[in-house]
Amino acid sequence: MNPIRFDGRVAVVTGAGGGLGRAHALLLAARGAAVVVNDLGGSVDGGGGSHAAAQRVADEIAAAGGRAAASFDDIATPDGAQRLVDGALAAFGRVDILVNNAGILRDKTLAKMAPADFEAVVRVHLLGSAWCSRAVLPVMQQQQYGRIVMTTSAAGLYGNFGQSNYGAAKMGVVGLMNTLKHEGAKFGIRVNTIAPVALTRMTEGLPFARLLAEASPERVAAGVAYLASEACEANGCILAAGAGYFSTVHVVEAAGVHAAVDDVTPEFVAAHWARIADRTGARPFDSAGDALLGAFGRAGP
Repeated sequence: MNPIRFDGRVAVVTGAGGGLGRAHALLLAARGAAVVVNDLGGSVDGGGGSHAAAQRVADEIAAAGGRAAASFDDIATPDGAQRLVDGALAAFGRVDILVNNAGILRDKTLAKMAPADFEAVVRVHLLGSAWCSRAVLPVMQQQQYGRIVMTTSAAGLYGNFGQSNYGAAKMGVVGLMNTLKHEGAKFGIRVNTIAPVALTRMTEGLPFARLLAEASPERVAAGVAYLASEACEANGCILAAGAGYFSTVHVVEAAGVHAAVDDVTPEFVAAHWARIADRTGARPFDSAGDALLGAFGRAGP
């Protein structure tokens, strides 16, 4: 197949001052995109801040012959996200790609977690993705083209001890994608999600970090570049990527069991639980409407 290129395209990558975001930004730039490198330059828990991280990556792209601009806007606020997109338009005249990658960690069991720590993580991961998407959608709609890539995690898809805030936010971006894929489709906008596995400063302290020796951020960036490309016609897809492994992840619904009208009781659910939970014949749905029709379509008399 033809090489995937981004000549003439403009990409905005949040949290691109290091780790996964940096890898995404460098690969997109190497393939021809002009890149806006956004990062507050704070610590893993979101504290502090510095312009150095984003500027360093932008300078790295420029030194390699690419085009880049650094952004230090706070994407966790609507105004900050709008400034980021406005800055990209001022620098390069358009925005074709948005990679929502920025995130922080404040791990603790929910019973011991301060409300501020829960809200801070949701604000960056979920609201940041929403505000940046909100800011860029009118631009992409006018262009009749766009690619938005969300970032989820196994902690959101499957759960992980001590990460209720992070897991809730990461599953939340899947729900955000599932709606935006419908809202953007008629404008040529595709919205997909990457589920990365990589050794970064956010994962180096986790118990399974030793398993990630081969999982460099660069090996995830290939998947992001595909989802961000014109070649990608997928819409509403979750792509797991790490250490050279790629797979799609699906939310599916089991075939289920229908009760007769006069038998809809808790006891019916208990008695038929094995069949209700049986995933044989499980299938995905493209929308809430499809799921509703599927449920009623399988209903008995």
